[in-house]
Amino acid sequence: MHRILADDLARLPQLLQSARDVAVREVTGLAERPVVRLDRAPDRAALPREGAGAEGALARFTEDWAPGFSGSAGPRYLGFVTGGATPASVAGDWLTGAYDQNVSGSGGSWAAALERETVAWLRELFGLGEEHSGAFVTGATVSNTVGLAVAREWLGERLGVDVSREGAAALGPVEVLSGSPHSSVAKALSVLGIGRDRLRPVPVLDGREAVDVDALETALAALEGRPAVVVANAGTVNTVDFDDLRAIAALKERYGFWLHVDAAFGGFAALSPAYAHLVDGLDAADSVCVDLHKWLNVPYDAAVQFTRRRDLQVRVFHNASPYLGPPTGEPDFLHLTPENSRRLRALPAWFSLVAYGRAGHREIVERSVDLAARLGEGVAALDGLRLLAPVRLNVVCFTLADDPTQTRVGALAEAVAASGEAFLTPTVYGGAPALRAAFSNWRTSRADGERVLAALASALPTLPD
Repeated sequence: MHRILADDLARLPQLLQSARDVAVREVTGLAERPVVRLDRAPDRAALPREGAGAEGALARFTEDWAPGFSGSAGPRYLGFVTGGATPASVAGDWLTGAYDQNVSGSGGSWAAALERETVAWLRELFGLGEEHSGAFVTGATVSNTVGLAVAREWLGERLGVDVSREGAAALGPVEVLSGSPHSSVAKALSVLGIGRDRLRPVPVLDGREAVDVDALETALAALEGRPAVVVANAGTVNTVDFDDLRAIAALKERYGFWLHVDAAFGGFAALSPAYAHLVDGLDAADSVCVDLHKWLNVPYDAAVQFTRRRDLQVRVFHNASPYLGPPTGEPDFLHLTPENSRRLRALPAWFSLVAYGRAGHREIVERSVDLAARLGEGVAALDGLRLLAPVRLNVVCFTLADDPTQTRVGALAEAVAASGEAFLTPTVYGGAPALRAAFSNWRTSRADGERVLAALASALPTLPD
């Protein structure tokens, strides 16, 4: 063994304690550190010829790189839809690295069984039935890709084509219908060989991002019986709007389509009795995407996918090799997702679910919704800003009251970020450049919301004319 490796092994308890001390210092100071860093990163260094050991690496990281990391795990990082990492999930994530399980199969370890238990808990949490099976993947993009890959195989089944063997070209043109699809859906269609241009926009309700179900039925009827894929939304990215999932599912009685629901973060509405009606009908979906490093607040990267047709999922993703074994009985996870080697992403989620249960995660959801509503009220009352949509759940979408050009709205976002108080992401809604504030972090409090509003108010006078 190399002498530095041997020394690190001998001093492993001290090394882990040093890393723990750094982590504790960073996490405890997270609420007060700048939310983002806008300055330039250090110049790229040469690859070390001789190692510095783990202590040396830790020292170099804390000195050179740690100061420039964002506070994305903190309470006022409201960009994208970014959760943090609950204490229990951080502990689970550390142990994931320590145990270093490859959850490709179930041989020789209980790790795969733990993932199956966690998937079953999540299925129950989101109100899905036992007919939905699932697996952990890296994020919503891969979850959508897996769901649409199974949908692609279903199209082949309906058309008499074995897509997994003959390729997507054997299907001919595919129709994918959606009202307000997330950009990851188009990316998935590109990866799957279906093509971005096969995503057909369907009209939405006036002033909404929710699909017009009557217009969807018209589009389906125009296909004259040809099978299609419908991508429904349970929480759109700009305004957290929800398609009428039950009404869409009812159309399956008359038209042949695969229903995929992108519930990346909106699916968590199921945790609250006050908002669960928004995802009524989710259980009727053929495939479902839910992101976990958003509102479940587990470390990146973690999401889950569900489907009713595990047989088709195996047909797409099975790995035919003698040393891996056939996908019989309860298929190993390597036969269900794009990966062969798989990190035990389920462990942080398992820890958080055991630690806080349904009630704890419901509190995070309901507090996030309350904070978004309060910020929305503050924005509406602030001279110089206006809401672009009602605050339906956990996202506030707003713009400048006067002259909301891309330049001026961008300057507002940059000024808020430069203050170190908050981070918001830009969007365009209804043709207007806008900003989004997404609440999903377990640490965010009313005081944090007040600081965000104050940062916006302070930035307004600095904008260019």
